[in-house]
Amino acid sequence: MSLSLGETAGRFLASLSPEEGKISQQEVYKFVRWYGWERPLAGLTAPEVGNYAEHLSLSDADYMRKLELVRAFLVYARKEAWTKISLATHLKTKKGKTRSQTVTRSNSREVVSLTQEGYDKLEAELASLKKRRPQIIEEMQKAAADKDFRENAPLEAAREERGYLEGRIGELEETLKSATIIGEKPRSTIKVSIGDKVILCDMTSNEELCYTIVGSREANPSKGKISEVSPIGKAIVRHSQGEVVGVVTPAGKFNYRIEKIEH
Repeated sequence: MSLSLGETAGRFLASLSPEEGKISQQEVYKFVRWYGWERPLAGLTAPEVGNYAEHLSLSDADYMRKLELVRAFLVYARKEAWTKISLATHLKTKKGKTRSQTVTRSNSREVVSLTQEGYDKLEAELASLKKRRPQIIEEMQKAAADKDFRENAPLEAAREERGYLEGRIGELEETLKSATIIGEKPRSTIKVSIGDKVILCDMTSNEELCYTIVGSREANPSKGKISEVSPIGKAIVRHSQGEVVGVVTPAGKFNYRIEKIEH
């Protein structure tokens, strides 16, 4: 059976009790997002898993607990014969990590920059998902009433949706808890920063482009929202109206003049 990482995570979380699932969901989904939801589980290599452990050990305060949660997920995948080797054995703690280092980072948390609009959208999504939660539980209970679990597709579907639902709820709660809302800036601010609407002029074609600079979680290029870490965003942030900036892309280098900044 060839499963994607996303599908595997859903099945793993569905196999746990509600309490265990709630504890594991955030770290398991974080692991899955690291490689991509659609990435085939069978294509995941031992060195890649080892690199993930290195990533956690360097940036996460409570990394030991997080490693154990992800390791349990990989053990389950091997037990179900979805992987040819035991990937869990390659998820090792980085040598030299001390308790004092962990304590030093215990209060650290990734700060997420959001506009008020973006924050409100995430809050609305969270409320919607929490409202959906009792319905999913009821669907699972009804499906479980069918004693033939071998071909119980409705129960399997409800379990997978429950796994995704709880994972997304945990992710949204963590994001909102860490969020910094970008407020209105004084009109005297003339340099481009997050939250600004910027009009650019392509120096080659004279075409005008309009973008709103947002945090990476809100980026939506199709709607003119680009993050501060995108090629254009990175080039124009902290620059002033009238300045010409160069943007290097795979297609070559482009020059843009900042025509207008709206706070």
